[in-house]
Amino acid sequence: MKHEHLNSAGPLAGITVIDFTWIGAGSFTTKLLADFGADVIKIESADRLDSLREAKPFKDGRAGVNRSGYFADRNSSKRSITLNLKRPEARALALRLVKDADVVANNFTPGTMERLGLGYEALREINPSMVYLAMSMQGDSGPQANYLGYGLTMGAVTGLQFLCGKPGRPPAGTGTNFPDHIPNPTHAAFAVLAALRHRRRTGKGQYIDVAQIEPTIALLGPAVMDYTANGQVAQPRGNAQDDWAPQGVYPASGEDRWVAISAATDDQWLALRRALGDPPELAKPEYGHALGRWQARGDIDRALARSTASWEAPALMRVLQAAGVPAGIVADAADVLRHDPQLQERGHWRRVVHPEMGETVYSAPPFKLSRTPGDVLRPAPLLGEHTEEVCRERLGIDAAQVAMLREQGVLR
Repeated sequence: MKHEHLNSAGPLAGITVIDFTWIGAGSFTTKLLADFGADVIKIESADRLDSLREAKPFKDGRAGVNRSGYFADRNSSKRSITLNLKRPEARALALRLVKDADVVANNFTPGTMERLGLGYEALREINPSMVYLAMSMQGDSGPQANYLGYGLTMGAVTGLQFLCGKPGRPPAGTGTNFPDHIPNPTHAAFAVLAALRHRRRTGKGQYIDVAQIEPTIALLGPAVMDYTANGQVAQPRGNAQDDWAPQGVYPASGEDRWVAISAATDDQWLALRRALGDPPELAKPEYGHALGRWQARGDIDRALARSTASWEAPALMRVLQAAGVPAGIVADAADVLRHDPQLQERGHWRRVVHPEMGETVYSAPPFKLSRTPGDVLRPAPLLGEHTEEVCRERLGIDAAQVAMLREQGVLR
């Protein structure tokens, strides 16, 4: 489909978001809004940095508050203003920003915004049509509401970590704070859009309580249903599939190169054997049916590993796919960024010039709208880069007043 690009400003143009979020899930939530045209004003502090500003990787390996690639990708298209919210003057400025905002977002532990005088009840007094997003780990109610947690914690308490690993070995985890990247930001952004839709129809704002453990639990559907229906507690199983074999990751030639292969049917198994030259150790009669393969899955995995080890991963993937066998290389970051023709064709990677890091790679929005496409509209902001701009545009404060407020430690 050709994209008509009728509104390059984005479908959320005209929406203002006052963004108190930090770290992963909150920042990704508001990135989705910013890349589709919302004016997301990120409230930061030089005294208490967003942890992502200090997170690797850093451009050219040199650390700095404006050099984190992680922070950059999660904060594209936003503006940054630094406020020292410990000062009442700064809180007064924040209230003035909120007064004309459409959305206010935070992902702090419950009670944090209230202690700053920026809780929902206080803000709705000055802006009753505002949509207020709170996305703590456990939500606003319940015996664990005040627990502090990060993506790793959420993976642990929901059972996700337990299922990630090989049988008989300690949980391996997902290798990253998976809840921060998929379930929580996307669910939160959807909730914001639903509330904005409701406001457009009724004129009324509302409070959104996202307990980040709950979208994460949505990842565990089969395990939850198995226990609900059968009383069975799902166990870690590595790459294996309970219903057929082989399914796994097998070595290819070169250092740390692998191919994922699955043969769910007898026809796929036969095609896999033929593509590998029909090695005798895979030609046992009992392997000709699904139950026999599943019972001998360990022996088959070892035999397959010996057969695949001489192949280059991309070549083996192409041969198996052409034969009708589900297969794919286990891509590393370089493969995904430089060598994936599908992502290249779809323009997923956006290169934008950052004022300190130079040309920087960003992820484009993960979905495409034909008439109102989103995009990385500007690079991630420097710390406080837009303080004077926002003060002038939104608060009517001129450069001399900004300088005075900086000197007083209000804007910091």
